[in-house]
This record gives sequence, C-alpha cells and structure tokens, in this order.
Amino acid sequence: MSPFCDAHNHLHDERLAPQRELICKSLAQLGVTCCVVNGTRESDWPAVAALVNAHPSMIASFGLHPWHVPDCSANWQKTLLGFLDSHPGAGVGEIGLDRWIEPHDFTAQRKAFEWQLNLAAERNLPASIHCLKAWGGLWDILRTHPLPKRGFLLHAYGGPEEMVEGFAGKGAYFSFSPYFLHSRKEKQRALFARLPIERLLVETDAPDMAPPDERNAHPICGADGKLLNHPANIEVAYAGLAEIRGMPLKALVTQVKQNFTRLFGAFSPPH
Repeated sequence: MSPFCDAHNHLHDERLAPQRELICKSLAQLGVTCCVVNGTRESDWPAVAALVNAHPSMIASFGLHPWHVPDCSANWQKTLLGFLDSHPGAGVGEIGLDRWIEPHDFTAQRKAFEWQLNLAAERNLPASIHCLKAWGGLWDILRTHPLPKRGFLLHAYGGPEEMVEGFAGKGAYFSFSPYFLHSRKEKQRALFARLPIERLLVETDAPDMAPPDERNAHPICGADGKLLNHPANIEVAYAGLAEIRGMPLKALVTQVKQNFTRLFGAFSPPH
C-alpha cells in the first residue's frame, strides 16, 4: 500500500455526497495518507470545514475562486479570515486568475487574488492557484507581490514550459492530474516528463478532470448519471506520471511525499 498524497481535490463537492462515506473508506484502503480539500466560495467553506474536522487525513484549504468573484458577498474577506483562524492547519485556495470563462471581470479577479495571496504570504500558508489563459497576468503578480515562504501550488499546471523556471524560482510546485493522460494532452505529459522532480506533486481535482475511460480504475457517476472523477484515481495519476518520467512508482511516491511535506509540512497530519 503506497502513501499517496492528493495535493488538490474537492471532496466536499455535493456531487460526491451520496457516496462520500464509501469514497473515504476506499481512500484509506488505497493508502491515501493525506489530501487537500479546496473550497472555492463562501457557500462551500462550511462543507470543507466539516469534512476535514471528521477526517484527520484531510487538510482544508479555503479560498475564493476567480469564477465566483462576481457572486461574493461584501463580507467574504472577513468570513475567509474566520475559517482560517478556526482552522490553523488550513491553506489558502483555490484562488487565482481565469480569462477562459466568459464573461469575466479580470480587474475584480486580480484584486481578490492579490488580497488572498498577500494573506497567504503574511501567514506563510500554502496557496493553491488556478490559472487559465492568464499566465502573463499571474507572473506579473507573483514577481511583484510577497509570496508564502513555504511555496505555492500551480494546480494541474497547463502553462507554458518556458515559464516553469521563473515560477519555480518563486517557489512554485506543479501538480500532475489524471486528466493529462487523455491523448490530446500530449503537451502536458511532455512538460511533466521534464519538470524538476523536487517540484512535482500529484492531484485529482475530483470530482472533475477524470482520466480517460480506459485508465479510469474507479468509475463513478453523479445523481444525473454523468461521469465523475473518483478521488481514488490518485493512484492512476501516480502510475501515469511514473510512466511518463520512466521511474519506478515507489521512487516517485517517496519523492512526491517529500515535496508534499515541504509545501504542506506543519499542516500534514501524523501517520
């Protein structure tokens, strides 16, 4: 049983609610020693808190996702501070920038992201960052703002390879998703084959970003019958990344655990 670590998921998502108890049991049986559960808006932060309070192998992360910036309340910052204060083992995320979803108010996104990133830096909390079609804007912020000394995660990294060195120099970790095993994601696989090994993490982003059907070891459907990404597909992501890098799975697991501990360190529960 390998000590898998899931650097980014949304296990609190309502789509997983009917089967969540069984999912949690399967993760324990699989050997998932720790996972980071990311909230994305005020309305789901309580669900994240309840889940991690019930499961010591889970780390909470609370953040306002760029998709939800238009719907936030006037008190969202105070509310976020309250969740972080009551969960000292938590990170800040999922936060970030997104020019993919239309319409978007990039100025508002940037303001929310900068405030949360500054908060993570001030408290030296791990930040989990989402970025789509906004890599230049992200770099502008990272190079001009305080950053957490412990580093930050660029989750399911799909940015340019030429930006990796700069991001890593600022403290970035890059997580591999089982979604990158789809045939059309050849560019991402090639990039992860060359990323610095000390900067690699692995994630599921469950219940989204499922692996291709032929590699989906844990198929699961929501109430609407649509296929979801089971968090147990973390083993699929690890196996795929080991293949891509041409290294034994055991060696990859050991390295990723070290990387995970370096980023989430004091927040990682004992095992």
